[in-house]
Amino acid sequence: MKHNLKITIILLSMFLITQIIGLWVVNFYNISENQLPYGMQPPEKISNEQGVGFLQNILIVFVFAIILFFVLTKIKAEKFIRAWFFVVTIIAIALCLNVIFSYIGISYYPSGIAILLATPLAFYKVYKRNLLVHNTTELLIYPGIAAVFVPILGVLGIIILLLAISLYDIWAVWKSEFMKNLAKFQIDKVKVFSGFFVPYANKKTKQKIKLLKDKSLKYSDKKRDKFLETAFKKAKIKINLAILGGGDIIFPIITAGIFYKVLGLIPALIITASATLGLLFLFMLARKGKFYPAMPFLTIAMYLGMMISWLI
Repeated sequence: MKHNLKITIILLSMFLITQIIGLWVVNFYNISENQLPYGMQPPEKISNEQGVGFLQNILIVFVFAIILFFVLTKIKAEKFIRAWFFVVTIIAIALCLNVIFSYIGISYYPSGIAILLATPLAFYKVYKRNLLVHNTTELLIYPGIAAVFVPILGVLGIIILLLAISLYDIWAVWKSEFMKNLAKFQIDKVKVFSGFFVPYANKKTKQKIKLLKDKSLKYSDKKRDKFLETAFKKAKIKINLAILGGGDIIFPIITAGIFYKVLGLIPALIITASATLGLLFLFMLARKGKFYPAMPFLTIAMYLGMMISWLI
Protein backbone atom coordinates (compact mmCIF):
# COMPACT_ATOMS: atom_id res chain seq x y z
CA MET A 1 0.00 0.00 0.00
CA LYS A 2 1.41 3.38 -1.04
CA HIS A 3 -0.04 5.33 1.91
CA ASN A 4 -0.98 4.29 5.41
CA LEU A 5 -4.55 3.18 6.13
CA LYS A 6 -5.64 6.53 7.60
CA ILE A 7 -4.48 8.56 4.59
CA THR A 8 -5.94 5.99 2.18
CA ILE A 9 -9.34 6.26 3.90
CA ILE A 10 -9.15 10.08 3.78
CA LEU A 11 -8.42 10.13 0.04
CA LEU A 12 -11.12 7.56 -0.73
CA SER A 13 -13.64 9.42 1.42
CA MET A 14 -12.94 12.76 -0.29
CA PHE A 15 -13.17 11.06 -3.69
CA LEU A 16 -16.51 9.42 -2.85
CA ILE A 17 -17.98 12.58 -1.29
CA THR A 18 -17.07 14.54 -4.42
CA GLN A 19 -18.74 11.90 -6.60
CA ILE A 20 -21.95 12.10 -4.56
CA ILE A 21 -21.95 15.90 -4.69
CA GLY A 22 -21.33 15.60 -8.42
CA LEU A 23 -24.42 13.45 -8.95
CA TRP A 24 -26.45 15.92 -6.89
CA VAL A 25 -25.25 18.84 -9.02
CA VAL A 26 -25.79 16.90 -12.26
CA ASN A 27 -29.32 16.05 -11.11
CA PHE A 28 -30.05 19.75 -10.56
CA TYR A 29 -28.76 20.99 -13.91
CA ASN A 30 -29.31 18.03 -16.23
CA ILE A 31 -32.05 15.85 -14.76
CA SER A 32 -34.28 18.50 -13.20
CA GLU A 33 -33.60 20.72 -16.23
CA ASN A 34 -32.45 23.82 -14.39
CA GLN A 35 -30.31 26.01 -16.62
CA LEU A 36 -26.59 26.50 -16.11
CA PRO A 37 -25.92 30.14 -15.15
CA TYR A 38 -23.31 32.57 -16.51
CA GLY A 39 -24.27 31.88 -20.14
CA MET A 40 -22.93 28.30 -20.04
CA GLN A 41 -26.15 26.51 -21.03
CA PRO A 42 -25.56 24.18 -24.03
CA PRO A 43 -28.06 23.66 -26.88
CA GLU A 44 -31.31 22.08 -25.66
CA LYS A 45 -31.14 19.07 -27.98
CA ILE A 46 -27.89 17.47 -29.08
CA SER A 47 -27.98 14.71 -31.67
CA ASN A 48 -25.56 11.77 -31.70
CA GLU A 49 -23.64 13.38 -34.57
CA GLN A 50 -23.34 16.61 -32.59
CA GLY A 51 -22.22 14.62 -29.55
CA VAL A 52 -19.36 13.07 -31.54
CA GLY A 53 -18.48 16.54 -32.77
CA PHE A 54 -18.39 17.84 -29.21
CA LEU A 55 -16.12 14.91 -28.27
CA GLN A 56 -13.73 15.80 -31.08
CA ASN A 57 -13.73 19.41 -29.92
CA ILE A 58 -13.08 18.36 -26.33
CA LEU A 59 -10.11 16.21 -27.39
CA ILE A 60 -8.72 19.06 -29.51
CA VAL A 61 -9.12 21.54 -26.65
CA PHE A 62 -7.56 19.04 -24.24
CA VAL A 63 -4.47 18.62 -26.46
CA PHE A 64 -4.26 22.39 -26.97
CA ALA A 65 -4.50 22.99 -23.20
CA ILE A 66 -1.65 20.54 -22.54
CA ILE A 67 0.55 22.22 -25.16
CA LEU A 68 -0.32 25.68 -23.83
CA PHE A 69 0.39 24.65 -20.26
CA PHE A 70 3.70 23.08 -21.34
CA VAL A 71 4.71 26.31 -23.11
CA LEU A 72 3.72 28.41 -20.11
CA THR A 73 5.84 26.24 -17.81
CA LYS A 74 8.82 26.71 -20.12
CA ILE A 75 8.51 30.50 -20.18
CA LYS A 76 7.87 30.50 -16.42
CA ALA A 77 4.49 32.24 -16.61
CA GLU A 78 3.50 31.24 -13.08
CA LYS A 79 1.47 34.40 -12.44
CA PHE A 80 -0.62 33.88 -15.58
CA ILE A 81 -1.23 30.20 -14.73
CA ARG A 82 -2.25 31.13 -11.20
CA ALA A 83 -4.69 33.74 -12.55
CA TRP A 84 -6.08 31.08 -14.92
CA PHE A 85 -6.64 28.73 -12.00
CA PHE A 86 -8.28 31.57 -10.07
CA VAL A 87 -10.87 32.34 -12.76
CA VAL A 88 -11.73 28.68 -13.43
CA THR A 89 -12.00 28.01 -9.69
CA ILE A 90 -14.45 30.89 -9.21
CA ILE A 91 -16.76 29.65 -11.96
CA ALA A 92 -16.62 25.99 -10.89
CA ILE A 93 -17.30 26.73 -7.21
CA ALA A 94 -20.08 29.15 -8.13
CA LEU A 95 -21.83 26.51 -10.27
CA CYS A 96 -21.89 24.17 -7.28
CA LEU A 97 -22.86 26.85 -4.73
CA ASN A 98 -25.72 27.93 -6.99
CA VAL A 99 -27.20 24.46 -6.55
CA ILE A 100 -26.82 24.62 -2.78
CA PHE A 101 -28.40 28.07 -2.55
CA SER A 102 -31.28 27.06 -4.82
CA TYR A 103 -32.01 23.96 -2.72
CA ILE A 104 -32.05 25.88 0.57
CA GLY A 105 -34.58 28.33 -0.84
CA ILE A 106 -32.57 31.40 -1.83
CA SER A 107 -34.76 32.61 -4.66
CA TYR A 108 -33.25 36.06 -5.28
CA TYR A 109 -30.43 35.64 -7.82
CA PRO A 110 -28.69 32.62 -6.20
CA SER A 111 -26.12 32.47 -9.01
CA GLY A 112 -25.02 36.02 -8.23
CA ILE A 113 -24.68 35.28 -4.52
CA ALA A 114 -22.82 32.08 -5.44
CA ILE A 115 -20.19 33.90 -7.47
CA LEU A 116 -19.78 36.53 -4.75
CA LEU A 117 -19.00 33.81 -2.22
CA ALA A 118 -16.92 31.77 -4.67
CA THR A 119 -14.53 34.67 -5.33
CA PRO A 120 -13.00 34.94 -1.82
CA LEU A 121 -12.90 31.13 -1.54
CA ALA A 122 -10.99 30.92 -4.83
CA PHE A 123 -8.67 33.76 -3.76
CA TYR A 124 -7.88 32.07 -0.46
CA LYS A 125 -7.34 28.75 -2.24
CA VAL A 126 -5.09 30.05 -5.02
CA TYR A 127 -3.18 32.88 -3.35
CA LYS A 128 -3.16 32.01 0.38
CA ARG A 129 -2.51 28.25 0.14
CA ASN A 130 -4.53 27.01 3.08
CA LEU A 131 -4.67 23.19 3.15
CA LEU A 132 -8.18 22.97 4.60
CA VAL A 133 -9.58 25.52 2.13
CA HIS A 134 -7.81 23.78 -0.75
CA ASN A 135 -9.31 20.34 -0.12
CA THR A 136 -12.73 21.68 0.87
CA THR A 137 -13.07 23.72 -2.31
CA GLU A 138 -11.91 20.72 -4.36
CA LEU A 139 -15.12 18.99 -3.23
CA LEU A 140 -17.08 21.73 -5.01
CA ILE A 141 -14.94 22.42 -8.07
CA TYR A 142 -15.24 19.13 -9.95
CA PRO A 143 -19.03 18.74 -9.61
CA GLY A 144 -19.35 22.26 -11.04
CA ILE A 145 -17.10 21.49 -14.01
CA ALA A 146 -18.77 18.11 -14.63
CA ALA A 147 -22.19 19.78 -14.89
CA VAL A 148 -20.93 21.64 -17.99
CA PHE A 149 -19.74 18.49 -19.80
CA VAL A 150 -22.51 16.00 -18.98
CA PRO A 151 -25.09 17.61 -21.35
CA ILE A 152 -22.75 17.57 -24.37
CA LEU A 153 -21.53 13.96 -24.16
CA GLY A 154 -23.35 10.67 -24.60
CA VAL A 155 -22.52 7.12 -23.54
CA LEU A 156 -20.43 6.39 -26.64
CA GLY A 157 -18.65 9.70 -26.28
CA ILE A 158 -17.60 9.08 -22.68
CA ILE A 159 -16.48 5.51 -23.48
CA ILE A 160 -14.14 6.85 -26.17
CA LEU A 161 -13.01 9.78 -24.02
CA LEU A 162 -12.15 7.52 -21.06
CA LEU A 163 -10.05 5.30 -23.33
CA ALA A 164 -8.22 8.30 -24.82
CA ILE A 165 -7.55 9.87 -21.42
CA SER A 166 -6.33 6.54 -20.01
CA LEU A 167 -3.85 6.04 -22.86
CA TYR A 168 -2.62 9.59 -22.37
CA ASP A 169 -2.29 9.03 -18.63
CA ILE A 170 -0.18 5.89 -19.17
CA TRP A 171 2.11 7.78 -21.54
CA ALA A 172 2.33 10.89 -19.34
CA VAL A 173 3.15 8.99 -16.12
CA TRP A 174 5.12 5.90 -17.18
CA LYS A 175 6.75 6.98 -20.44
CA SER A 176 7.41 10.71 -20.47
CA GLU A 177 6.95 11.50 -16.73
CA PHE A 178 5.11 14.61 -17.92
CA MET A 179 2.42 14.30 -15.23
CA LYS A 180 5.01 13.84 -12.49
CA ASN A 181 6.88 16.96 -13.60
CA LEU A 182 3.60 18.86 -14.06
CA ALA A 183 2.49 18.05 -10.50
CA LYS A 184 5.85 19.21 -9.13
CA PHE A 185 5.66 22.40 -11.17
CA GLN A 186 2.17 23.16 -9.87
CA ILE A 187 3.15 22.55 -6.25
CA ASP A 188 6.62 24.14 -6.24
CA LYS A 189 6.30 27.01 -8.72
CA VAL A 190 2.64 27.89 -9.30
CA LYS A 191 1.81 27.09 -5.65
CA VAL A 192 -1.52 25.59 -6.76
CA PHE A 193 -2.43 21.94 -7.27
CA SER A 194 -5.53 20.68 -9.08
CA GLY A 195 -6.61 17.72 -7.01
CA PHE A 196 -6.63 16.44 -3.46
CA PHE A 197 -3.45 17.18 -1.57
CA VAL A 198 -2.76 15.56 1.82
CA PRO A 199 0.72 15.92 3.36
CA TYR A 200 1.56 13.59 6.25
CA ALA A 201 4.54 12.52 8.35
CA ASN A 202 5.49 9.98 11.00
CA LYS A 203 5.41 10.78 14.73
CA LYS A 204 9.10 11.70 15.01
CA THR A 205 8.91 14.06 12.04
CA LYS A 206 5.75 15.69 13.42
CA GLN A 207 7.59 16.49 16.65
CA LYS A 208 10.41 18.15 14.70
CA ILE A 209 7.92 20.17 12.66
CA LYS A 210 6.11 21.34 15.82
CA LEU A 211 9.41 22.46 17.36
CA LEU A 212 10.38 24.45 14.26
CA LYS A 213 6.90 26.02 14.00
CA ASP A 214 7.14 27.13 17.62
CA LYS A 215 10.49 28.76 16.88
CA SER A 216 9.06 30.50 13.82
CA LEU A 217 6.39 32.35 15.83
CA LYS A 218 8.85 35.14 16.65
CA TYR A 219 8.97 36.12 12.94
CA SER A 220 6.44 37.98 10.80
CA ASP A 221 4.38 36.02 8.27
CA LYS A 222 6.73 36.57 5.31
CA LYS A 223 9.91 35.89 7.30
CA ARG A 224 8.26 32.91 8.98
CA ASP A 225 7.74 31.09 5.67
CA LYS A 226 11.36 31.69 4.67
CA PHE A 227 12.61 30.57 8.09
CA LEU A 228 10.57 27.37 7.95
CA GLU A 229 11.70 26.58 4.41
CA THR A 230 15.37 26.98 5.39
CA ALA A 231 14.91 25.15 8.69
CA PHE A 232 13.16 22.21 7.03
CA LYS A 233 16.04 21.83 4.58
CA LYS A 234 18.68 21.96 7.31
CA ALA A 235 16.78 19.49 9.48
CA LYS A 236 16.28 17.25 6.42
CA ILE A 237 12.58 16.95 7.15
CA LYS A 238 10.72 14.93 4.55
CA ILE A 239 6.95 15.19 4.20
CA ASN A 240 5.01 12.45 2.43
CA LEU A 241 2.40 13.64 -0.05
CA ALA A 242 -0.80 11.81 -0.85
CA ILE A 243 -2.25 13.34 -4.03
CA LEU A 244 -5.07 12.54 -6.40
CA GLY A 245 -5.21 14.56 -9.60
CA GLY A 246 -8.25 16.54 -10.68
CA GLY A 247 -8.76 14.49 -13.84
CA ASP A 248 -8.97 11.31 -11.78
CA ILE A 249 -11.81 12.93 -9.82
CA ILE A 250 -13.80 14.63 -12.54
CA PHE A 251 -14.02 11.92 -15.22
CA PRO A 252 -15.87 9.46 -12.95
CA ILE A 253 -18.34 12.25 -12.10
CA ILE A 254 -18.93 12.98 -15.78
CA THR A 255 -19.34 9.27 -16.55
CA ALA A 256 -21.79 8.67 -13.71
CA GLY A 257 -23.63 11.87 -14.66
CA ILE A 258 -24.10 10.71 -18.25
CA PHE A 259 -25.44 7.33 -17.10
CA TYR A 260 -27.72 9.18 -14.68
CA LYS A 261 -29.06 11.24 -17.58
CA VAL A 262 -29.50 8.26 -19.94
CA LEU A 263 -30.31 5.26 -17.70
CA GLY A 264 -31.21 6.62 -14.27
CA LEU A 265 -29.86 6.88 -10.74
CA ILE A 266 -29.06 3.20 -10.04
CA PRO A 267 -26.69 2.81 -13.04
CA ALA A 268 -25.04 6.10 -12.04
CA LEU A 269 -24.47 4.83 -8.49
CA ILE A 270 -23.02 1.60 -9.90
CA ILE A 271 -20.52 3.66 -11.91
CA THR A 272 -19.63 5.67 -8.79
CA ALA A 273 -19.18 2.51 -6.70
CA SER A 274 -17.07 0.81 -9.38
CA ALA A 275 -14.82 3.87 -9.74
CA THR A 276 -14.31 4.00 -5.97
CA LEU A 277 -13.41 0.30 -5.89
CA GLY A 278 -11.04 0.82 -8.81
CA LEU A 279 -9.29 3.60 -6.91
CA LEU A 280 -9.11 1.41 -3.79
CA PHE A 281 -7.51 -1.36 -5.87
CA LEU A 282 -4.90 1.12 -7.14
CA PHE A 283 -4.10 2.29 -3.61
CA MET A 284 -3.70 -1.32 -2.47
CA LEU A 285 -1.50 -2.19 -5.45
CA ALA A 286 0.68 0.95 -5.44
CA ARG A 287 4.04 1.11 -3.70
CA LYS A 288 5.77 3.97 -1.91
CA GLY A 289 7.95 6.28 -3.98
CA LYS A 290 6.36 5.33 -7.30
CA PHE A 291 3.90 7.23 -9.50
CA TYR A 292 0.92 5.47 -11.06
CA PRO A 293 -1.60 6.56 -13.70
CA ALA A 294 -4.99 6.36 -11.99
CA MET A 295 -7.21 6.72 -15.06
CA PRO A 296 -6.55 3.25 -16.54
CA PHE A 297 -7.62 1.63 -13.23
CA LEU A 298 -10.66 3.91 -12.96
CA THR A 299 -11.60 3.36 -16.61
CA ILE A 300 -11.46 -0.44 -16.39
CA ALA A 301 -13.52 -0.32 -13.20
CA MET A 302 -16.08 2.00 -14.80
CA TYR A 303 -16.28 -0.16 -17.92
CA LEU A 304 -17.15 -3.09 -15.64
CA GLY A 305 -19.70 -0.87 -13.91
CA MET A 306 -21.23 -0.02 -17.30
CA MET A 307 -21.58 -3.72 -18.14
CA ILE A 308 -23.32 -4.37 -14.81
CA SER A 309 -25.62 -1.41 -15.43
CA TRP A 310 -26.65 -2.72 -18.85
CA LEU A 311 -27.19 -6.24 -17.49
CA ILE A 312 -29.62 -5.06 -14.84
